[in-house]
Amino acid sequence: MPTDTTGFTLGIEEEYLIVDPETRELDSAAARVLPRAQRVLGEQIQPELQLSQVESVSPVCHSLAEIRQSLIQQRRSLIEATAAIDKKLAATATHPFSHWSDQQVHPKERYQSLLREFRQLAREQGIQGCHVHVGFPDPERAHSVFSRLRGWLTPLLALTANSPFWLGEDSGYASFRTEVWMRWPLSGPPPAFASLEEYRELVQSLVSVKGIEDATKIYWDLRLSERYPTIEFRVADVCLTVDEAVMMAGLARALVRTCDEQAQQDTPFTHIHQELLRAAHWRAARYGLDGELVDVHTREVVPAPELVERLMTLVRPALEAEGDWDEISALVQQTLRQGNGASRQRAVYQRTGDMFALVDFIINETACGVL
Repeated sequence: MPTDTTGFTLGIEEEYLIVDPETRELDSAAARVLPRAQRVLGEQIQPELQLSQVESVSPVCHSLAEIRQSLIQQRRSLIEATAAIDKKLAATATHPFSHWSDQQVHPKERYQSLLREFRQLAREQGIQGCHVHVGFPDPERAHSVFSRLRGWLTPLLALTANSPFWLGEDSGYASFRTEVWMRWPLSGPPPAFASLEEYRELVQSLVSVKGIEDATKIYWDLRLSERYPTIEFRVADVCLTVDEAVMMAGLARALVRTCDEQAQQDTPFTHIHQELLRAAHWRAARYGLDGELVDVHTREVVPAPELVERLMTLVRPALEAEGDWDEISALVQQTLRQGNGASRQRAVYQRTGDMFALVDFIINETACGVL
């Protein structure tokens, strides 16, 4: 993602699956898809760990309208590139039934090194996320914002959960991707740090003891990006639709703006223990919007829509300042009404009992508003 040093800019990365339209299985066709899509969008389209995956990376955007247009262009380019070789594009964080053992790791050295280091974890890494970057060039201020953001990952995960099935079975989770990902070192909710210096000392210690190769190998669900002057949200499953990805981007930026204002005003905030965050994270992955979630600030369990409403109350001034309130509040209400990706996937399977019909639904939702 290119860099920008002004305002609360936005960037978004989405990971997709390549699917065979006849078998509905994953297809390791990235080597044929990528050149076709890259002719249109260049480096905005990139490989991923497995050859059945591709990734889109937006340019720096200054508005939700720009983010939406970028997402539409990228999905359209990838849909057309897959169609050119008789394949389909699917935006789901886990394939409903394809097995990880049938997938091939990309030959790129970056991915081969992950395979050598992480072995079985890398082989089973058939999951897709949505990462949102919010421009924030001042690292000292970014750290103070980071500490406040940690407590709001739960509703973001619940709203975007989109991976209920794994290896042909209902996993019982709204975001089983989260559970697969949590096995990796330095994944999940980030710890709290007293200062930016403490954060950097931990990174250097991890490098020195060969816990990580470099700071880009820190995989927390929220991190200070090492490559760009941004705060990066990595908590979300890849979203079924462009609308849901736009919703995630708008909420992320509003949270950064809100927490920055709180930090500048030195508004008191509650220290949240790491284990409480992990408990809240687990409930969001398990139940999504269909159960009770943990409000880590009040230390109580509340219905998911209530926690989402608390989030919206918090960020409303920031959304209004950006001119985004009407769009984002409507998208959030739409998600609460129709269900997140996980709920909608389950509804299709419960209605049809057909995994092929489910994959077709995912493919159609991926293209919704794009073609």
